[in-house]
Amino acid sequence: MLYTGTDWSFPILRDCYGEIDRIASEELKLDTYPNRIEIITSEQMLDVYTSHGMPISYPHWSAGKRFVSHENAYKRGLMGLAYEVVINSSPCISYLMEENTATMQALVIAHAAFGHNHFFKNNRLFREWTNSTQILDYLEFARGYVARCEEKYGVKAVERILDAAHALQSQGVDRHTGSKRLDLRQEQERARERRAYEDEHFNDLWRTLPDNQVQADTTANTGAQTAALGLPEENILYFLEKNARDWPTGNGKSSGSYAS
Repeated sequence: MLYTGTDWSFPILRDCYGEIDRIASEELKLDTYPNRIEIITSEQMLDVYTSHGMPISYPHWSAGKRFVSHENAYKRGLMGLAYEVVINSSPCISYLMEENTATMQALVIAHAAFGHNHFFKNNRLFREWTNSTQILDYLEFARGYVARCEEKYGVKAVERILDAAHALQSQGVDRHTGSKRLDLRQEQERARERRAYEDEHFNDLWRTLPDNQVQADTTANTGAQTAALGLPEENILYFLEKNARDWPTGNGKSSGSYAS
């Protein structure tokens, strides 16, 4: 027996980890990154929720808002906390709550430190888009970069940019890559064909409307500009990064690119 009872200790966790590691590597043939396991309190787990699981983050008012919301819901019994949080990096970082029993800690180690670890290391999209060894270094760089921008341009200017970026964060990922990359122009044409079909077969009112020559002229005039900007573009944040204006300064001038 690795242990008895519900209480855990670091020697018990060490023994459980060693046995789970043996099963994962010898029996299941899992391919994982090195592991780093940290024990945290429930309040620290709430803080992890606030930062979306990242150990390092730049300061922003939304973090405090999320923390208060989660804390109030947790104290009122409206939500529970995760038994673990795992960070997809190398080394793979797994947070375990100290309130867990010994059995739950062993289960979490198996699930997070080896199950999640093996999955994201061998995920095609993760390998294609992510350098797992640089994630923590980049987070530290991003935090320092935001701090330098606040010193140079002012907190309000940086906060305005971050607010806009947060609003578009779900539109900042290329979901179609490689041979299956989405052809947005083709999708636009298909959407127009579908709308035309629906108008023709289900709405006779559209038949009575004259051609909109003004709209046709506007489309022709903007065609060249659209092509120059590389539109349509699926990744909106990438488009803004490449085409945004320079950062406005207090004296009416601009200094450096601020879209990043």
